[in-house]
Amino acid sequence: MTSDDLPIGRRVARWRVRRQMTQQMLADRLRRSKSWVDKIERGVRPLDRYSVIQELAHVLRVDPEVLLGQPQSVPAGPPDGVDDIRAALARYDTPQAPQETDELRRQVGYAWLTYQHAHYGQLTRVLPGLLDAAQGARSAELLVQAYRITSSLLVKLGEADLGWLAADRAMTVAADNPALAATAAISVAQALRAANRDHLALTATQKATNRVLPPPLHRVDHGVGGLDRYQFVRQPHDRRDERPAGEWAVGGTLLLQAALAAAGCGEHRRAGELTDRAAGVAANLRGYDDQHRTSFGPAAVELARVLVAASCGDAVEALQRHSTVVRREGWRRLPAEYRGAYLVDAARAYLQVGDLRGAARALVDADSVAPAEVRCRPLARTLIADVARAQPAPAGVARLATLVGLTR
Repeated sequence: MTSDDLPIGRRVARWRVRRQMTQQMLADRLRRSKSWVDKIERGVRPLDRYSVIQELAHVLRVDPEVLLGQPQSVPAGPPDGVDDIRAALARYDTPQAPQETDELRRQVGYAWLTYQHAHYGQLTRVLPGLLDAAQGARSAELLVQAYRITSSLLVKLGEADLGWLAADRAMTVAADNPALAATAAISVAQALRAANRDHLALTATQKATNRVLPPPLHRVDHGVGGLDRYQFVRQPHDRRDERPAGEWAVGGTLLLQAALAAAGCGEHRRAGELTDRAAGVAANLRGYDDQHRTSFGPAAVELARVLVAASCGDAVEALQRHSTVVRREGWRRLPAEYRGAYLVDAARAYLQVGDLRGAARALVDADSVAPAEVRCRPLARTLIADVARAQPAPAGVARLATLVGLTR
């Protein structure tokens, strides 16, 4: 068994020994119990939270990718296996022997981690079996998660319509569960935006947001000068403390999706208002358990502000915000997939406003953060080709063009 084939708990144990730590020493530095460390290393307790893996990696002085067994190289082009995922989505018969819920939950957690670390080739191979197992289980929560992961991956691989199908399946399974339906709506919005159906995405996200968040805060204008002079006043019926933090994170994510869709529709003022509302939600979230895998928080809001500004044609503001946000601690705490996807989106936004150098820098940075975001996504390939046409081509783009097979 190679190092990449080892379970993550075994990798933690190996690096602990290399750093000459006992289990108690590692536990003390993590401010956890020795029993917790022992269960992690033996695989009894799942290690499926990105923030926890980051914490372990920091203490062990390794990159999080090392603990997860990052492949040595990322091949160019969409990974094989989309047809197998399509076939799994087309199967309506369920397995005769449903899998144990605990085992399925472990597999779903592993799939999320694989996605968050942008191991798309590996995830493509895993998803058909996961979909079969989830469709045969009696857990709406896990089936919704499996469909969400599938939708997110398909959107990245340029299969927006198939991604919408998976997201729609998630909505159907969620039924009348507001929290599950809201998480599924995130995937619906992502798929619709990828298919350039921003108006539909805006409608879908706002309806879903209304199911998990209270009505918008009342806005009081204290003077002339635009949104900077507004004070957002909480309505009397906005009883924030009664809602789980996870639901607020889902609602905030939907607001950001709505803001991006509004910007895509040309509704710039509305996009700004939606982003401001999401910022208010993020400001009240501290240290919550991201069980819905949204990565929502102040950093996510700031990234959305960059994309909204660029989409609205304000390249100067977008560039200023971008250079600031990527130097903050919150940026480094986001999953590799989230950062890489943002950088690809930023490259597209900069290209739309004619900023070739900004687009080139974003693509090069994306390749260093999450290579699969650049080398496996058709969108990134198109962006590289567009930037590479410039004479002379910006630095770094020629290398990327060669990596993805655009030059001979």
